[in-house]
Amino acid sequence: MPQINSASVSDTELSHLREGFTGSVIEAASPYYEEARTVFNAMIEERPGVIAQCETVEDVVRAVGFGREHNLEIAVRGGGHSVAGMGVTSGGLVVDLRRMNTVGVDPDAMTARVAGGATMSHLDRATEPFGLATTGGRVSTTGVGGFVLGGGTGWLDRKFGLACDNLVSAELVTADGALVRASADENPELFWALHGGGGNFGVATSLTLRLHPLPAVTAALLLWDADAGPEVVRAFRSFMEQAPDEVGGGVLYLTGPPEEFVPEQLVGTLTCAALVTYAGGGQTARDAMRPMLELGHAGELIVEVPYAELQCMLDDPPGLRNYWSAEYLGEFPDEAVDLFCARASQMIVPSASQHVLFPQGGAVSRSDTDYPVPWRRAPWCVHPFGLWEDPADDERGRQWARDIRADMLPWSTGAVYLNFIGNEGTERIVAGLGADNYRRLAAVKRRYDPDNVFHRNHNVKPG
Repeated sequence: MPQINSASVSDTELSHLREGFTGSVIEAASPYYEEARTVFNAMIEERPGVIAQCETVEDVVRAVGFGREHNLEIAVRGGGHSVAGMGVTSGGLVVDLRRMNTVGVDPDAMTARVAGGATMSHLDRATEPFGLATTGGRVSTTGVGGFVLGGGTGWLDRKFGLACDNLVSAELVTADGALVRASADENPELFWALHGGGGNFGVATSLTLRLHPLPAVTAALLLWDADAGPEVVRAFRSFMEQAPDEVGGGVLYLTGPPEEFVPEQLVGTLTCAALVTYAGGGQTARDAMRPMLELGHAGELIVEVPYAELQCMLDDPPGLRNYWSAEYLGEFPDEAVDLFCARASQMIVPSASQHVLFPQGGAVSRSDTDYPVPWRRAPWCVHPFGLWEDPADDERGRQWARDIRADMLPWSTGAVYLNFIGNEGTERIVAGLGADNYRRLAAVKRRYDPDNVFHRNHNVKPG
């Protein structure tokens, strides 16, 4: 779809959009424009022509119709965490869902109905009073919609499955302005596509998610000098191969933060850390973590908290420049461990960057569904997660991520969680979804969005 500058949309036409619009319609001259257009990745400087901050489903229908009528490129914004800045567009129209953030919990049915603009914090805070939770991201500021529709991996996935595995139903506004519901019994092919196919098929205005009992989680953040990294990574590898489903976490390199639990010699320097999470509390959690607790770490923070509190503790700072990527590995032998640890020295330090190894397995890999998330079968994920302040570090940060990917290729499955990467080309998208799945998704796309209106995403082109 061609894109035009909003200057060709007259004030009269914008006034027509505002008529009956419950939310706000923001233009470049508005004092709220800069805040409204800003997304998580400070590298993204797109300047949309119109931002439609929707408050109702009817607003969404009206905004999508306006964008199509005036031939504007349409971007859909939920949490704004897309590293490629897909929730914003240059000169076009942003359908901004952030005001649609309510969460309704049905404790008897053990489900939550989540509006399309809700973040993980909205969801987790709503379910916490009932002692319930579902698989969320690894921070509280991620948008639920994009997270779930992309597959959704987090600290609880080994216990409760991927976020999309817990999707009960969804409601979408399609490209022609229709409100469509998808579930296992209603539009089942669309429902299948929403398990990893992302925002290709419409604007998700609500998701219903399955919940699970979870009164508390336990987390242990253990720190070592960077030189201990190879030993720690090998120990974590062995630990996770035997760990129960309740255990999650990751091992990572980071800049030692200036916190009381961090030894002075690690503050501001490259540090190796293990984060071990447990879906539960008490002595059972400590017993499950024991192999890592007995490694002889230099610093520790161990807490038992509600899940929502854990999520907020790990929030990434906004306003930084971001570049992320990932490789999913079929195995992680000693040679891969050594390469992984050696690349840590190329990280930007000090910075908020993290050089991460995530385990999978448990309920993630046991699922027998045919959803388009082929990366669920890999036992390991290497995730260079770059965040820094100075634009002069951009190329260095990108190259570090590319180099670790190149190092891991001998063990890569080829599949990848698309929410972990930016714009890495069509071949990567096809690999992330699976070639057969991509063809099936393209047929669904052709039915619900034949003109590819919703292409600001990891795009599946109409078949």
